[in-house]
Amino acid sequence: MSKTITALGRILFRLFFRVEVKGLENYQAAGERVVIIANHMSKIDMALIGCFIPERAMFTVNVANVDKWWVKIARNFFDILPFDPTNPMAARAQVSEVKKGRKLVMFPEGRISVTGALMKIYETPGTIAHLADAQVLPLCINGAQFSRFSNMHGILPRKLFPKITLTFLPPIKFKAPKDLKGGPLRTHIAHKLHDTMTKMVFDTANIDRTLMDSLLSARKAFGGSRKVLEDIQRAPISYNKLVIGIFVLGRKLANMTKGQKNVGVLLPNANACLVTFFGLQVFGRTPAMLNFSTGAVNMAAACTAAQISTIITSRRFIDEGEMDEDLALLAKQAKIVFLEDVREEISFGEKMRGLLSAKFARTALSMIGTNTDAGKPATILFTSGSEGVPKGVVLSHRNLQANMKQVATRIPVNSTDVMFNALPIFHALGLTLGALMPIMHGLRIFLYPSPLHYKIIPELCYGTDATVLLGTNTFLAGYARNAHPYDFYNVWLCVGGAEKVKQDTRDIYMEKFGTRIVEGYGATECAPVLAANTPMHFKSGTVGRMFDGIQYRLDPVEGIDEGGELIVKGPNIMLGYLRADNPGVIEPPKDGWYATGDIVDIDEEGYITIIGRAKRFSKIAGEMVSLTSTETFISEAFPDREHAVVAVPDKKKGEKLVLFTTDKSITRKTLAGGLKKTGSIDMMTPRVIIQIEEIPVLRTGKVDYVTINKMAQEQVPE
Repeated sequence: MSKTITALGRILFRLFFRVEVKGLENYQAAGERVVIIANHMSKIDMALIGCFIPERAMFTVNVANVDKWWVKIARNFFDILPFDPTNPMAARAQVSEVKKGRKLVMFPEGRISVTGALMKIYETPGTIAHLADAQVLPLCINGAQFSRFSNMHGILPRKLFPKITLTFLPPIKFKAPKDLKGGPLRTHIAHKLHDTMTKMVFDTANIDRTLMDSLLSARKAFGGSRKVLEDIQRAPISYNKLVIGIFVLGRKLANMTKGQKNVGVLLPNANACLVTFFGLQVFGRTPAMLNFSTGAVNMAAACTAAQISTIITSRRFIDEGEMDEDLALLAKQAKIVFLEDVREEISFGEKMRGLLSAKFARTALSMIGTNTDAGKPATILFTSGSEGVPKGVVLSHRNLQANMKQVATRIPVNSTDVMFNALPIFHALGLTLGALMPIMHGLRIFLYPSPLHYKIIPELCYGTDATVLLGTNTFLAGYARNAHPYDFYNVWLCVGGAEKVKQDTRDIYMEKFGTRIVEGYGATECAPVLAANTPMHFKSGTVGRMFDGIQYRLDPVEGIDEGGELIVKGPNIMLGYLRADNPGVIEPPKDGWYATGDIVDIDEEGYITIIGRAKRFSKIAGEMVSLTSTETFISEAFPDREHAVVAVPDKKKGEKLVLFTTDKSITRKTLAGGLKKTGSIDMMTPRVIIQIEEIPVLRTGKVDYVTINKMAQEQVPE
């Protein structure tokens, strides 16, 4: 009877939900003793699995759910064994069944997702597999979250019959160190199980698609009328209006840039910037996002490296930013196109053509011949110049898609969130996390043109009901000093990146706003995020754990006893560099491995601690001293001011440390005494102190060490 019911269920599911099953070869390869772990997206998950796996399985259900209506129905057709996820000893019956060769299906979250992402993971399934010496077989359910049987009402757009895919991934054998027992063993298994689940979600994601393809899918999923983009003009635009603008503006810009591959974009955070970004892509141009914080000389070098002969900008932006001299220099090697002039030239017929193209967007893209290869360049960003001449970083559609998915599997943002993004879109964090990822996930984005407006931004966060805030330590500290305690009342996720988040910044956000800053780590070359603390996995003093899909190793560094230089490889790693001394030639990372230049240490749980930049170490009397660590100790001893440490040549000891500080009261004596209290070594005490009004910073919020090094060389004799 049950076989007849499951056969009928398969027919109905395939008819209405167009169910597709992938990876059955992994199911066959799993062997006899198997624990199947699946993400829990809807009330029909058990029925789906029960109807489509090749043999009769046994389900374990949280005791809190055994009386739910969908479980009561399932008990008539499938074998169900209740379990208590809070009691590891309650797993004996499940272990026994697995040892007998029964396929045991478990939902490690213990409940149906209410976020659209993975919920808290219980270690019980991993413990059962460990005790039964069984394989763990990941099963990813995708699509059920969009059904009327999910708990996503008001979070995701729900349909009557969405397409559902079941994907079996390769089986895994959980192995734990023999000396682990009790709590440490359960913690180890819990981390392993969580990593398996997030990797499962990432591995089944479609990252082989262009950004425009994802944008159109988001429009279809969330509705074309949904308002997604807003800037300081306070005129929010919908998906439909965004797509219309992309076709209209993109076609005009294409006619102005015939025969060109890369087009410079010199625009602030505004709706027009993203319309330009996508418009260039659709018509076969790669937007090169010029970093206007680095000055005209560096922007000119960037144009040379990327062979840019046209720059798209705004007359209002140039006037308000007082960048006329910069633009005059750029105009010597590139044609300048002002969006105000382009807007005036758009005819009624071109608008109607854009409207028609947006209505039948995929057909229009096909007729235009838009790139569909995710491996092709999507954008060119430029390094900040904090350590030298900026380089062009070429990122593909796949690079950006991968990083968006890597973040989304760990941080559960959804369409109920409001992203406040003041980080410039020429900044990798501002582009990927602050603009592209929200658009693809249905979030409303508020774009603000400058992160330096410390009084205005907290007010706007309050006025826009922002729930997610991005920033560097410098910017976040500035907002905290000027914000009312209620300005960030709605912010549940505050992400710090690009520079180390200081403890006093963390403290003020927790004490004043009740918000915990989660610190991330990455590089422009990595699109950009490699690791991050998350609401679910957090360890203070670290930058979190490595994201899924990233391979890494630590190469030894002379003079450094703990840790090593972080070398990474993965789908989010750039296509390569463009350099001013070798224009237009992409230099890919060797064998796909990118050397971050960061010295890090990774603990047994996978949490990463940044020790410092390889270039930010000084050799004093034969000993390696971290300039970053020295700055950290000084900031702990004198937390109310800004400090920066660099090294200059010294005839006696090879190098000596120079402290630049805004603290007028610091002397050699008070500095030595303060550092002694923090536990630093004598060698970390700077021999020279230079008091200045403010520490030079780039527009990205990073300390401008190029300028500080020049100041030190000019003011400190060898």
